[in-house]
Amino acid sequence: MLRMDSNEDVSLFDAEEESPKNSRKSKIKHPVASFFHLFFRVGAILLYLACESLSSSFIACMVSVILLLSCDFWTVKNITGRLLVGLRWWNQVDEDGNSHWVFESRKVSGSERSASVASDAEARIFWLGLIICPVLWIIFTFSTLFSFRIKWLAVVLMGVVLQSANLYGYVRCKVGTSSNLKNMATNYLGQQFLRQAVSKQEAS
Repeated sequence: MLRMDSNEDVSLFDAEEESPKNSRKSKIKHPVASFFHLFFRVGAILLYLACESLSSSFIACMVSVILLLSCDFWTVKNITGRLLVGLRWWNQVDEDGNSHWVFESRKVSGSERSASVASDAEARIFWLGLIICPVLWIIFTFSTLFSFRIKWLAVVLMGVVLQSANLYGYVRCKVGTSSNLKNMATNYLGQQFLRQAVSKQEAS
């Protein structure tokens, strides 16, 4: 299914990439993709934390961290999202020169609805890595500001921008349009408010 602003549905992947009709398992079907999904982003974080103790050259550290972040952005956007969870997003320019953001999710037929492109383990690896790492870069941004390590600000902001872009893109792939995302957030907040109200009434 192709999710765009026009809500047009089209086929996502080629026929040879259709998921096998087997039950959802916890084993990792794509170990290389799972490894590199975490390797670049975790490597960038570890290198950023250890840079000043490993090298006295700020330029070398900065370039190394940004290189790892760039490799992570490309790998997650173009490879691991498609293999691990069956999602993909990109920008395309139409014949009129207009730019469109495209958010795709693999189309699953009714007979395959109990099956999954990825295993449970791969889905957990994908989403945990996708969510936790941008949060860490946001923490690094505040830490850099509060400790007056301004020279590192460009690096941590690069981490926030690149990894948050992938997070937003895949959330849009999973959820759909922006209105659906807002509706999900509203429903979640409403459910939390209702639970708190019920718990207060039961306590009283």
